[in-house]
Amino acid sequence: MRRLFLTALLLLPTLALADVDARFAQLRDQAEALGSLSSFLDKYIGECAGLFVNPSCKSNAEAFRAKYGGRKLYMIVGEDAATMLTPGPYQPGSGNYTIQVLPYFPGDAYALTLGMPTQTDSAGNPLLPLIRITGTTPEGWAATDFLRLFSNKKIRAQIVFTPQGVWTIPRKQGGKAQGVAARIEAILLTFAPTGDPLGLWFAEQPTAAPKEPTGKGGKKGKKK
Repeated sequence: MRRLFLTALLLLPTLALADVDARFAQLRDQAEALGSLSSFLDKYIGECAGLFVNPSCKSNAEAFRAKYGGRKLYMIVGEDAATMLTPGPYQPGSGNYTIQVLPYFPGDAYALTLGMPTQTDSAGNPLLPLIRITGTTPEGWAATDFLRLFSNKKIRAQIVFTPQGVWTIPRKQGGKAQGVAARIEAILLTFAPTGDPLGLWFAEQPTAAPKEPTGKGGKKGKKK
């Protein structure tokens, strides 16, 4: 019964979140919904490599980038794909918690990132600043209840962003990493089974230093 009670408490939005829900909804409603991130990245980057490339590939990519210049887009990162989310500090006394977001959203061979990365780790993965999203739970929560959100993959991310250009970083061991830089306007984290909010972040809020390597599949790598 205690476990069910604590789970129910998680679903209650805090007063702070209720104050900003309308603002996120306005941003979302002003944006164009994105069906597939990987398809968008392919068309936006337009690498146009290989023997059987359409002759109009480059011009198509240029037209696609021009179409989305300055345009806000909205996407949902499902709980199974939200590998960029990790638990931060949890304070049992106050119920305050932090969810860390590494702003590297993979789409097959490419990725969407917060801004243009300029450095890589020893494995050639882009270094990016962490986004920290905070929230507060009612009294009585335990750290295990908070951590279970991540181990059971119960967090979904909704993101509003504006693409800003293509980045390319050479890998030290050869090859290159490519992606699309973006201004991330806002991130809403929700409890996946119900859609209730867990935390909100807007672009004017600071990101955290130091930068973190993305690792394979968008996960953070270990620093060497």
